[in-house]
Amino acid sequence: MLTDSNMGQHYSLNALQKENELLKARIQSLESLLNHVPAMLYTHQNNTKTINWCNRYMEDVTGYTLAEMNGMGLDFFKKVMHPDDFDLAVIAQQSFRENKNIFGGVLRFRKRGADSWRWLTGIAIPYTRDDNGAVKEVICAFVDMTMAMDTNDQLTEAMLDVMRRKHEDLISKLTSREKEILELTVKGLNNKEIAETLTLSRYTIETHRKNIRIKLKVRNTTELIALARKVGYQ
Repeated sequence: MLTDSNMGQHYSLNALQKENELLKARIQSLESLLNHVPAMLYTHQNNTKTINWCNRYMEDVTGYTLAEMNGMGLDFFKKVMHPDDFDLAVIAQQSFRENKNIFGGVLRFRKRGADSWRWLTGIAIPYTRDDNGAVKEVICAFVDMTMAMDTNDQLTEAMLDVMRRKHEDLISKLTSREKEILELTVKGLNNKEIAETLTLSRYTIETHRKNIRIKLKVRNTTELIALARKVGYQ
């Protein structure tokens, strides 16, 4: 005959078993959901770029298993990323060391054994941190941009808007004087003419122009003017 104590233990055990079954069902449902999301989802170590976990979609799209990705470490990204875009992985890694909370970008990748490159767009955010607050793991989500083929016009507008905002962010880093010199440069004035207009020395103008190019990450006056016009300078 069951005592009150035994009945209580039996009830508690049943409750735990039911709770465990519900938890397993939720985990299976979540895993199924993540595996069916049409995006490359994964987490990796910030310092080593070693992938710890990814969804099945990423395995299918890249042609590598999770075990292979994990074993390759940084070499996995070297295999699938375009050589000209690989620096983004290093930049993202460094940005999180500098406590940036999100990193977004566009890059090219190709599936194992494929010849053609495809464009991805995505974001990466800190996932776990160590006791000192440094980022340990990063979670990433990337989408193949070719999946947006039904919205070509919108995709074009979106990319133009992203570039415009990016250029505006760069322009905002200029001082008032530098913006003034940039405006006169776009109007076609040379260093001597700008110096006369602003009552400054030609050397001062040359120094400002050099600083402007550095801040805007352009190599020459042609690129400088092209960038300025994209954000409204005429």
